[in-house]
Amino acid sequence: MKLFVKQLNADAQEASGVEEINEVAATTNNPVVEETIAHDDFDWSIDKRNVATYSKEEKEKYDSVYENTFVKIEDGEILNGDVVGLTKTDAVINIGFKSDGLISLNEFRDLPGVKIGDSIEVMVVEKEDKNGNLHLSRKSARIFRAWERIMEVHKTGEVVKGLVTSKTKGGLIVDVFGMETFLPGSQIDVKPVTDYDQFVGKTMEFKVVKINETIKNAVVSHKALIESDIEAQRAQIMGKLEKGQVLEGTVKNITDFGAFMDLGGLDGLLYITDISWGRISHPSEALKMDQKINVVVLDFDDDKKRISLGLKQLTPHPWDVLPEGLAEGNIVKGKVVNIEDYGAFLEIQPGVEGLVHVSEITWANTPINAKEFFKLNDEHEAKVVTLDKENRKMSLSIKQMTEDPWSTIETKYPANSKHKGLVKNITPYGVFVELETGIGGMIHISDLSWLKRLNHPSDYTKVGDEIDVIVLNIDKENRKLQLGHKQLEEDPWAALQETFAIGSIHEGLVTKRDDKGALVQLPYGLEGFAPNRHTFKEDGKQVQAEETLPFVVIEFDGNEKRILVSHTRVWEQVKAEEVEAEKKEAKVQAEKTKKAVKAVQAKVEKTTLGDLGALADIKAKMESGDNEETK
Repeated sequence: MKLFVKQLNADAQEASGVEEINEVAATTNNPVVEETIAHDDFDWSIDKRNVATYSKEEKEKYDSVYENTFVKIEDGEILNGDVVGLTKTDAVINIGFKSDGLISLNEFRDLPGVKIGDSIEVMVVEKEDKNGNLHLSRKSARIFRAWERIMEVHKTGEVVKGLVTSKTKGGLIVDVFGMETFLPGSQIDVKPVTDYDQFVGKTMEFKVVKINETIKNAVVSHKALIESDIEAQRAQIMGKLEKGQVLEGTVKNITDFGAFMDLGGLDGLLYITDISWGRISHPSEALKMDQKINVVVLDFDDDKKRISLGLKQLTPHPWDVLPEGLAEGNIVKGKVVNIEDYGAFLEIQPGVEGLVHVSEITWANTPINAKEFFKLNDEHEAKVVTLDKENRKMSLSIKQMTEDPWSTIETKYPANSKHKGLVKNITPYGVFVELETGIGGMIHISDLSWLKRLNHPSDYTKVGDEIDVIVLNIDKENRKLQLGHKQLEEDPWAALQETFAIGSIHEGLVTKRDDKGALVQLPYGLEGFAPNRHTFKEDGKQVQAEETLPFVVIEFDGNEKRILVSHTRVWEQVKAEEVEAEKKEAKVQAEKTKKAVKAVQAKVEKTTLGDLGALADIKAKMESGDNEETK
């Protein structure tokens, strides 16, 4: 049997007292029909004593009054709460709701002195979690408020302070308003930064340069502040700039084309050509990093914020302060600072240069290459030929430091005189030979050898070789000598004409072979040419290079220095001689045969005549015998 207990509300139970208890006890002793009434179905509004009853409207009114005694909140709402209690791990927060909420003390690490009675801002994470508790968060409230502030300062460009909390890949983590933001390494300073650890733990000023509302991420920059300050300083300096103004600057960077100067928040460029009046190959020859120097403003552009600076302009131009003793005809000493095809520039003093033209290097009339004669930074003495201070030009001469050797050329190098010279240059048509400094001449290719036919003079001699020459002709006016080499010996062609008579046969080495024919090296150093039709051998093939064969001279021209030879005619001539010999032999044999035949014929004729006589006698006898018989 199941027990049925009739539940009463508190007022009813208090009024009924013992009577109710007895009633319950009585019911327990008697069996009753089993009945179950759910707790949620119990009507608490019924007063068993009928002392007071509430209508539906009154009940709703009093329920509303009761509900309004509590704060109405929604998830995600931010409001103020009071710390009403502290435990070892949590803070108890009263926000005026039906129940208090708990927040872990970990969220108060930035506020270690939190105490009961403090008012803090919290966010309602959940009005009622799975355990029926009110879930609050101070951290979420701080992040929400921080994000609102960050979005606001991003729009206004306001400068904020933040604490660098840690280093991360590519930059630093900065706490701004309680929210973590990212500071890229490239945004730390205007200069490259490699050591990020030095900034951890420092409080710095930043600008919010980028935000991502979707993931609530922000990027801050300290470099933007520095650039902003520099820009302000730059605008201030640009506003006061004037051409010709002298400023103090620090060498910030050195490049191949110049140096960048820091003018106190504003950069200017000092071109290499404006560093020194003299020539320098690189700015580092005159400047050093972090060096402080005075410079003059040459030009500036407000729009592009470019400033051109000068250093050499702070001193007078060297041409304006030339030494009084410097005049035409003076001997000066200078350093080679530039070499061109037409000559070289000598620096007499910084900023003062003179040109030594190629025609003023040597008295010789032969071509000379200035780049072979001069070397950069070498020093030379030269004579001042012309001096134009107004146009700042000077021409110099090295050859005029010595007497013109051509003035006594006929005495020192008369015609037909023999000398030794140095091969200085070779061209397709001849060899230039220097007899002494400033004196030289040319040996034409045809005057190099009596015997060899040269395609190029380099086949006979090389630059730097010594060679014996003879003076053939002097052209003093044009400063030229005509030289010869083969004329040192007698012309061998006249003496060899009989040796190489037409039809004579000589052994020859084929040195070259082409479509036109073959070059043949003959005895005594002579060279012959075999035309293509004269290069066939007896077997039908043609002669080849490096073959040694007999050749017959078919033409000899001593005036033109030319010999034509033929190998084909050698064997053709032998063959013709063999044919001729065979013909002669055949003729001899024919003569012999003829004589023999005649002898035989003579003998035959004698025998025949005798026999004819005897036969005639026999015939006569026979004829007479026949006649006798007939009779």
